[in-house]
Amino acid sequence: MSAHQVQFLLLDLALIIVCARAAGHLFQRLGQPPVLGEITAGILLGPTLFGQEVTDAVFPADVRPLLAALANVGVALFMLGVGIDLNRDLLRGGQHVVTTLATTSVAVPFAAGTLVALHLAERHAPEQRLGFILFMGVAMSVTAFPVLARILADRGLNRTRLGGIALCAAAVADVLAWSMLAAVMAVVGRDGQEPWRLVLLPAYVAVMLWAVRPALRHLEERGRFQDRGPALTVVLTGLLLSSVATEWLGLHFLFGAFLFGAVLPRGTGDHLRTTATQETRQVTLILLLPAYFLLAGLKVDLSALDLGGFGELALVLTVAVVGKSASAFAAARLHGLGNHDSAVLATLMNTRGLTELIVLTVGVETGILDGSLYSMMVVMALVTTAMAGPALNRLLRTGLGEMRPSSAGPAAPGVPLPARRVPEDAE
Repeated sequence: MSAHQVQFLLLDLALIIVCARAAGHLFQRLGQPPVLGEITAGILLGPTLFGQEVTDAVFPADVRPLLAALANVGVALFMLGVGIDLNRDLLRGGQHVVTTLATTSVAVPFAAGTLVALHLAERHAPEQRLGFILFMGVAMSVTAFPVLARILADRGLNRTRLGGIALCAAAVADVLAWSMLAAVMAVVGRDGQEPWRLVLLPAYVAVMLWAVRPALRHLEERGRFQDRGPALTVVLTGLLLSSVATEWLGLHFLFGAFLFGAVLPRGTGDHLRTTATQETRQVTLILLLPAYFLLAGLKVDLSALDLGGFGELALVLTVAVVGKSASAFAAARLHGLGNHDSAVLATLMNTRGLTELIVLTVGVETGILDGSLYSMMVVMALVTTAMAGPALNRLLRTGLGEMRPSSAGPAAPGVPLPARRVPEDAE
């Protein structure tokens, strides 16, 4: 690196930390998740507010690849945490309402997203038209579990009946959404990747489930990971190698990070999982993820939208909100929940947050989304997430009795209370 790159890299990182923390704190005081402020700060530092010339001067083109490298490490660590937080017990034998709510709130927005994509394809679709249509369906169907968990925890609802149902459904929806995105990436393909490599995907998954997980469990049971040094070494090495594997297969390194987190053994001390979350969390949340938000924001330029663009933005917002909320509401009513409870679940399942931003970044990096549609989809992610807090507050004021926390026992028959870690700064 040249002296110029070193200087600007350090200056930009300092600017990112200060702006992200300030914006996150401001949004938190406004009753919003801090991640919304951090993403908004990234957008405001981009060309939308200051113009491309100022943005290029503050974040030179030769420094951005360095920031991108740090950001990719940060989002890989974040996906590792998502995999670690995935409670497999919630995905087995849950109450029927959870399964119906999760599948419906993914399937209906997916179908609506593909129909919208058919309309948008003429202006925005790349040569890979099928990949574009399928990707838009996935992008419309995302629910952000971390934001949903933080909203419930902040209001003391994570141990209520509806809170348990929402968290369980979000866990299932997470798995469905990432699985669909992996399938879309397989259809689209990656530059420089031979399609035959995808036939090795089942072998990779089998190795992770039936070789890596038992080996790690065996070592943990023998007390090999009681010291944080060896535990962190194994976690980071495994994370990187798993990410390399999925990137080589032609998917995306995020899938490798997610799967490695999901296969880390549970029980017998949980030294690997505990070390992974405690040792990496602060640097990820304070430095690496804000760098990711900044780079995502630099790609957003709302000033370039014309009248037709704002019409498309309104269409995207309408379909995203109605598709997700209406499907979740209908699924809850189908299982006998009242209008109030169904509205609460619909509001919660409509949150998208950082999960949506990661999906959109994958889309723009692979050439599926162009700049203008990417900007619209980022706005959609922010608006739908920002809606959740005020809408939920309004609903709670009219139905406090129905949302009373349960002090003992499960949240509802057949729906186990989610024993999941909710970080203080959950994104």
